[in-house]
Amino acid sequence: MIISKTLTVLFVLTSHSMMGDTDKKTGAFLEEIAVPYYEFINSGYNVEIVSIAGGDVPLDPGGVTDIKSPESKRFLKDKEAMKKIVNTKSIDTVNPDKYDAIFLPGGHGTMWDLPNSKKLGEIIAKTLSDNKVVAAVCHGPAGLVNAKFADGTSVVKGKKVSAFTDSEEKAIKLDGVVPFMLETRLRELGAIFKSAPNWAPIAVEDNNLITGQNPASSKMVADLVIKNLKNKK
Repeated sequence: MIISKTLTVLFVLTSHSMMGDTDKKTGAFLEEIAVPYYEFINSGYNVEIVSIAGGDVPLDPGGVTDIKSPESKRFLKDKEAMKKIVNTKSIDTVNPDKYDAIFLPGGHGTMWDLPNSKKLGEIIAKTLSDNKVVAAVCHGPAGLVNAKFADGTSVVKGKKVSAFTDSEEKAIKLDGVVPFMLETRLRELGAIFKSAPNWAPIAVEDNNLITGQNPASSKMVADLVIKNLKNKK
C-alpha cells in the first residue's frame, strides 16, 4: 500500500511594523495570508508559519479594517489559524528540507526585513535548487531581491515574475516611503516583469517560481502552487 505524504507549505511573514520613518503602522497583509492559507488547508496541506524575527506577527491595519475577502474574516475568527501568527518561530530556526513549498505573503513590512534576511535568501535559493516551489505575492517578492544561487546569480534573473507595481505604489503615495521600488529592483536584477493594470489580479509561473501582483492575486498564486505540487507527485 502506498501512503501519500501530507504536503507542507511554510509561510514566511514580516516582523516589521512601521512604515519607514513615518508614524504609520504596517506589517503583513491579512488577505495575502488568509486566502492562500485556506486554499492550502482545503487541499489537505499542512501550513506552518514563521516570521523574520519571531514573536507576534504585526498585521497591517488596512488589511484588518478594510476586509475584502471572506477568508480574511474567517482567519480572524479561526483560533487555530490566529494561534499560528502569535509567538512565531524565527526564520533562523527553519530547515528548508522539511517543506514542499515556501510562500511569502506581502504587506509593506516585507520591504524592510525580508530583503535583509540572509537566512531567507539561503532558504529561497536552496528550495529552488532542490526543485521545490517558492511563491510570493504583492510585496512578498521583496524576499527574492537578495536571494542568490551558489554561483552568485540572482534567483529572479531571466525569470518571469510579478509583484506590486511601481504604478500601484505611486497610486497609494508610498513611493517616497518604501526603501526601494520593488518592480524597478526586480527589473534591475534581470527579471522579466509581468503586470496587469493597477489592482487587477495576475499570477505568473516560471518553473518553480510563482509570483502575483497584489492582494487580489493571492488566490491565483495559491492555485498555481497547488497545481505545481500536484504535477510533482
